[in-house]
Amino acid sequence: MKARRLLSTLLTSCALLLGASAAQAAYPDKPITMIVAYGAGGSTDVTARMLVPFIEKYLGGGARIVVMNRGGAGGEIGFAAIADAPPDGYTIGFINTPNVVTIPIERNARFTLDRLDPLVNIVDDPGVMTVHGDSPYKTVEDLVAQAKANPNTITVGSTGVGSDDHLGMLLLQRQTGARFTHVPFPGSAENYRSMLGRHTQVCGQNLGEGLRGKAGGDNIRILGVMSKERWSMAPDVPTFKELGHDFTMASLRGIGAPKGLPADVRSKLVEAVTKAANDPEFQSKARDTFQPLRILDSEAFTVELKQLDGEYRALWSEFPWLK
Repeated sequence: MKARRLLSTLLTSCALLLGASAAQAAYPDKPITMIVAYGAGGSTDVTARMLVPFIEKYLGGGARIVVMNRGGAGGEIGFAAIADAPPDGYTIGFINTPNVVTIPIERNARFTLDRLDPLVNIVDDPGVMTVHGDSPYKTVEDLVAQAKANPNTITVGSTGVGSDDHLGMLLLQRQTGARFTHVPFPGSAENYRSMLGRHTQVCGQNLGEGLRGKAGGDNIRILGVMSKERWSMAPDVPTFKELGHDFTMASLRGIGAPKGLPADVRSKLVEAVTKAANDPEFQSKARDTFQPLRILDSEAFTVELKQLDGEYRALWSEFPWLK
């Protein structure tokens, strides 16, 4: 009897272990939602839809990822949707700086940075100021001169209060004494279309977005880039620092998840996203669509976000950008 009970216990234990292994190996056994906190057609959306097939490839097992656009409130709606999701690996999404950092600083937001788990950063896209090709403003100094002589007569579009586009405009104001009129949009596509339609005079955007527009035949002029150095694929675009405005501004865009993922699921996601981002075919597509890649692992991505949090809190204490 004791032998039979022991055998039964061993068989049950083996069955449980096999069952656990099978469940573990099955992830993902249903579609994964990838949330983009901005509208369709914008820069983050372009990156997400380009990256998804490669993540599916490296997850294997017929994995399927569905991109869901949850734009609004400068990204808050989408970031909150990621943070609020069950931490089971079936909801991930892009988290964008500075918005994911600045929103909880400037208001009582629906999410906090510590409720998000940074997995892998993909893109580091510097800010630019872009005007219509027929605009009378040929240089950044033209904009500054007009905005100093006639305050608030130049409209500058952005992807929301506290976005890199908005903060870049504010830093330029701070250094020059110019005064612009800020026009926030729910996403970069709407912001860009407004400038193309001449509803707003300047589009605060990212370099990749502007270069894709130029490559597509849009009649635009990129006045300057907010990076430390000129980018090799846009050698004719001067940096703001070269023009006498010593500041930088950029948008990190990486994959995040709700905090608390099971260790095995997190490991599988990180591995798949990392391999996807380093896939030569994806990297070729990224170059073709002017996406400045900067792949950071979880630890480096987290460190960078914490560093930005400290910098933006210091900036907020000096001049709050939300009024």
